[in-house]
Amino acid sequence: MNQLLIIDDDNDLCDLLKDYLAQEGFVVEAINSGIEGVEPATSGRYVLVVLDVMLPGISGFEVLRRIRAVSRVPVLMLTARGEEVDRIVGLEIGADDYLPKPFNPRELVARIRAVLRRVEEKPQVQVSTSSGRLVADDIELISGNRTVLRSGQNIELTSVEFAILEVLLRSKGQVVNRDELVKQSLGRDLSAYDRSIDVHVSSLRKKLGLRQGESERIKTIRNVGYLYSTDC
Repeated sequence: MNQLLIIDDDNDLCDLLKDYLAQEGFVVEAINSGIEGVEPATSGRYVLVVLDVMLPGISGFEVLRRIRAVSRVPVLMLTARGEEVDRIVGLEIGADDYLPKPFNPRELVARIRAVLRRVEEKPQVQVSTSSGRLVADDIELISGNRTVLRSGQNIELTSVEFAILEVLLRSKGQVVNRDELVKQSLGRDLSAYDRSIDVHVSSLRKKLGLRQGESERIKTIRNVGYLYSTDC
């Protein structure tokens, strides 16, 4: 059953979303406090959490940090329209996607389905090697158990970062344009002024670190996209 958790202190909005999402086949529980929302969000009962940034007690960012400390449950953050810094911070902490308020409930449903589709489809992705491994320099991605290693040491990636790395490694040495990278990793089309993919790539770069020789693994091709470099 598609059970969702909404953590938002706006009761009217929660009631509206409960009714709307029920018509779309989701079972929704709403909690109005960030502190009270952490435990259920990490309980494993929900397929996705919709989390507001502005919450009483502790902020949505702190709630997300506590969730990510113990769980990889998909999280879609609700941010104030125009507050780009909120979106960037949320993505850097580990949000899977964001939606600015106010929003059309249809857009929320589309974002939820895109995140869930990505999570559900990834375990069935077939890579180009029989062992289900993609290797570049000291980086090894194992699709079967969704593991990424650097020199044999595990690197903790979010589901989006894992998806981005997989796409780039499959096309290493070749440019992947931003539109295609968004479609394959976020499960949706790139919208105007959407910087989410750039923030995810930046976070992925930091986690992978520089390769031997102090060169970047993932290069930005201005106005085009990204490539996983094969240059040493």
